[in-house]
Amino acid sequence: MNNIYIEIENIIRNKIASALCIITETSGSTPRKTGTKMIVYENNTISGTIGGGAIEKQVITDALNVIKLNEPLKKYYHLEKELNMQCGGNMEVYIEPLVHNNNLYIFGAGHVGKAVANFAKELDFNITFFDWRDIEFTEKELSEYSFIKGDYLESIDKVNFNNNTYSVILTPSHEFDEQILAKLGKKPFAYLGMIGSKRKVAGVVKKFIDMKLYKEEEIAKFDMPIGIPIKAETPNEIAVSIIAKLIEVRNSKR
Repeated sequence: MNNIYIEIENIIRNKIASALCIITETSGSTPRKTGTKMIVYENNTISGTIGGGAIEKQVITDALNVIKLNEPLKKYYHLEKELNMQCGGNMEVYIEPLVHNNNLYIFGAGHVGKAVANFAKELDFNITFFDWRDIEFTEKELSEYSFIKGDYLESIDKVNFNNNTYSVILTPSHEFDEQILAKLGKKPFAYLGMIGSKRKVAGVVKKFIDMKLYKEEEIAKFDMPIGIPIKAETPNEIAVSIIAKLIEVRNSKR
């Protein structure tokens, strides 16, 4: 087997969804001892072993959830009492996601959207643009971002959403913004923000409540007007305010 640290380097370099499991404490009779490591991949395959049997099966299940939630976990396992393993010992396992898959979905590839992506790419976000328009990008940008061209609402169904998904709505149309927000709000997310004036936002809030689409406490989870209030005017300044909010939310989760 390859050295596990070489494997981890490859995982991080290629952004492969996975988790590292380390036995951090043992007592009594256990199949493996402190320091033993195992990598669990999103496709349910593993590299290495922490002992097989029921304990390994349970740790794999927990690791897959760690990958999904993108949050580390330290858990104590009672082998006989909880897992019916006859060895009768106990193990503590630390499980850490190796790649923080923070997907940033940008709806609208205009000046502000491009500026947000330019900053976000330096902050370890995986960026996907959504737009129906023919927008020009440089060859470098084309290699750094993902693109889904077509109807905004139909495009939403082509990607996955989880508790580590960040979405910013920056289209050139108030109607598009509202429709996208209405649909994205039903998805799991770490962050969901929509650009717009206070008047525009108030109108959307009233409409959502009148339609019984969302309750006030649900709407409160949406960031609108988007970003940190810093009297931003230019696309880059608006992008800075949005990025500041993304950083705040991401670091608060960690």
